[in-house]
Amino acid sequence: MNILKPQKVFIDNLTAIKDFLKELEEDYITNIKVEDVEFESIEFINKEIEASIFNNVNITKSNLSGNSFKDVIFTNCNFSNTSFENCSFERCEFTNCKIVGANFSDSRLYNVGVFISNANYINLSMAQIEKVLFNDTVLRNSYFQENKLKNVFFEKADLTAATFFKTSLDKIDLSDSVIEGISVALEDIKGAIVNQIQVMDLIYLLGVKVK
Repeated sequence: MNILKPQKVFIDNLTAIKDFLKELEEDYITNIKVEDVEFESIEFINKEIEASIFNNVNITKSNLSGNSFKDVIFTNCNFSNTSFENCSFERCEFTNCKIVGANFSDSRLYNVGVFISNANYINLSMAQIEKVLFNDTVLRNSYFQENKLKNVFFEKADLTAATFFKTSLDKIDLSDSVIEGISVALEDIKGAIVNQIQVMDLIYLLGVKVK
């Protein structure tokens, strides 16, 4: 697994931001630390945010479309029901975050780690997903549509009732994840790595019944 982490050389030179909304008046934002803020139904789009940390930030039911995040660390954040449509994430990490119902459709995720997070109902339709790790993360009822997964890793992930539509899982290791109720076509699951017990979760694809 060769996933690049955020470049942390910037950590000692961050500027603590008290008025985040004012900071968003700029199109390019870098070297900031945002902590303990809460917003609902806000909008900021087409911004470039680099080399920054978001800690205990709650931005819910909001529109964050078209933004670029590079070398950004998110910890203990809540982005539930927020749109990240057509965003770019490069060398970013989400740790202990809540992104329930978040929309990442048409986005690009490259060298991204998602750790110990709640991503139920996340929408990743038509996203470019390369070198991404979902570790100890809940992805129940998540939606992957027309994705090309390249070097994507699921480690102890919960993919209960997740949907993979026109998304090949060839060479994707699902063997230590939960895939009960997963919705996937036979041609898309072909080549995936599963354990013996998980085979029973996929037997429906053969159109047979087990007595």
